[in-house]
Amino acid sequence: MALALSWLTVLPVRTGAPAPAVAAAALRWAPLVGALLGAVAGAALWGLTALGVPAFVAGLLAVGLLAAATRGMHLDGLADTADGLGCYGPPERALAVMRDGGAGPFAVVALVVAVGAQAGSLAALVPGPTAVAAVALACAAGRAGFAWACRRGVAPARPGGLGAQVADSQPWWVAVAWWVALGAAGSAVLGWRAPVAVALGAGLVVLLSRHTARRFGGVTGDVLGAATEVATTAALVVLSTT
Repeated sequence: MALALSWLTVLPVRTGAPAPAVAAAALRWAPLVGALLGAVAGAALWGLTALGVPAFVAGLLAVGLLAAATRGMHLDGLADTADGLGCYGPPERALAVMRDGGAGPFAVVALVVAVGAQAGSLAALVPGPTAVAAVALACAAGRAGFAWACRRGVAPARPGGLGAQVADSQPWWVAVAWWVALGAAGSAVLGWRAPVAVALGAGLVVLLSRHTARRFGGVTGDVLGAATEVATTAALVVLSTT
């Protein structure tokens, strides 16, 4: 859990260089870290709207808080993955584009859509404990996608980096178990939207993982960021639907 917090948040948790088994285990704690981050963002959304901040502005600020709390690395992963998928050429060319660090047109569009959809969805939630639960669920479900993207049989696309540390390390059922548990727990508070939101996010992660594994030759840390942002966005859209 300490390693998961160190990797996935700005909290000053010191862990040192992890052994492969510890790195794999840390990935299984990621949904709990997501729930914590989502609860904080949901509480911020509730507080801002209580102070009279317009709903969309409060939603945008909550998305910004999530980005700051994660060092922006998930959004960065989404942007790099979008650029990699948008380029022509062999996997080596796509990986080179992803390593470049610049933001191409695909990255810009992906970020605008993700941030805009998340902010708009947050703005549509009714402020209060239910909204906090919804944001926590969406963030947790998104991070459950890490385990699916790193399931056994998916190799690292390149040596080094987070992807190489955790690729091919997770039994396939870990992600499924998290998604089922989150959908069931969420339904007790949020009704039918919870399992639908989790299922939609999970389905998109499955498709994205399949496509990126073929396009890039495996998984990278950027793909993990893209997976969580896609799943979180989809879940928030469903949860905010009236």
